[in-house]
Amino acid sequence: MNAFKVSSDTSAFEVPAVLDGQGKLADHCIRQAAAMMDRHGLVILTDLLSDEEADAGLALMRQTIDDPDRSHSAFASETDNLYKRRDFCSLPSTPPVNSFAATVCQRIEGVLSEYCGRSRPLLEVATFTSYWGSSHQYIHRDPIGVISLFAAVEDVSEQQGGTVFVPGTHQYGGAEYQHGGKAYALMALFRTQCNARIFWHNLKKLWAMRKDEGAPLAPGEFRDRVFSTQWDQHQPNLLRFVLGKNSQFSLRMLGPGTLWQLYRHRAALRDLFRPVQAAPRKGSVILYRSDLLHAGPDNRTPQPRRFFGMSIARDIIDPKYWHDGYSPHPTLLAHPMSFGDLLDCPPLPAEARAPRRRASALAG
Repeated sequence: MNAFKVSSDTSAFEVPAVLDGQGKLADHCIRQAAAMMDRHGLVILTDLLSDEEADAGLALMRQTIDDPDRSHSAFASETDNLYKRRDFCSLPSTPPVNSFAATVCQRIEGVLSEYCGRSRPLLEVATFTSYWGSSHQYIHRDPIGVISLFAAVEDVSEQQGGTVFVPGTHQYGGAEYQHGGKAYALMALFRTQCNARIFWHNLKKLWAMRKDEGAPLAPGEFRDRVFSTQWDQHQPNLLRFVLGKNSQFSLRMLGPGTLWQLYRHRAALRDLFRPVQAAPRKGSVILYRSDLLHAGPDNRTPQPRRFFGMSIARDIIDPKYWHDGYSPHPTLLAHPMSFGDLLDCPPLPAEARAPRRRASALAG
């Protein structure tokens, strides 16, 4: 979106994946990835999955998306789900799904083990699909104490809504003392600034969609996205905005003191925080800390944007907080799995794990 500057250059956060003789990420890649996670809060591992592996993951995701009884995620924009602008749903804990998740985890075990012990629970395995006309999520943090990943099972373009991250905004011991002891305050101001622009972007887009033949509004959709009293954290809902009932962004966040601080620190906000949009190629895996500021943009193309997603606890998390950002499938709730279980789980069959593209060349 043009309301604020978002770079599409993610080269500073990328590590080309090279595998060792056991099919796991090589030691030098692990060191680079862990250093980026510590410094920036995210890392993009390019070419981690082969085309065959990505295709296997996409097939599993499509099976779930095509299931009319699929389990929708409760934390996403429920209005977007209702009007088929997004389809965020958890994947069932079946042997094929577990094998795909295990393949990803086992390949990057060296990085995940820096943060997650074997006993840490698997919080969610899901598919995140965004369609034409979806809303732009507000910049937000997921519940703290989690490592999450997105796997690109297809090429993703910027216009399809690749995830926006704000590098360096993750929270850790001592982080608040950065930037002259104002780090967290400046992050909060930056988030408010971005979300005000996203709010306006979503409103303008919805108004234009009233006459858009490509992504026309369904009957009642404009009302539900702009004036509904129903809970929804990622819609430009004027009613909930005015009443202050949206924890992501509302009128109560724009008091005179906040507006003055936004003006006073405008140069620092511009220079310190540089959002980047990840438009990963097929086979790339984005690993990030849950407390990093990020958002899922709107899809501005007729081509659906699909991601495979997974989240593993890195700290002790009370289950009642899981549902603030994660929606485990009922089968996973019935039979919980841990990071160690994924490491011990059989990976994808050999025929679905063809040699990675350019692996030998990179290793050389």
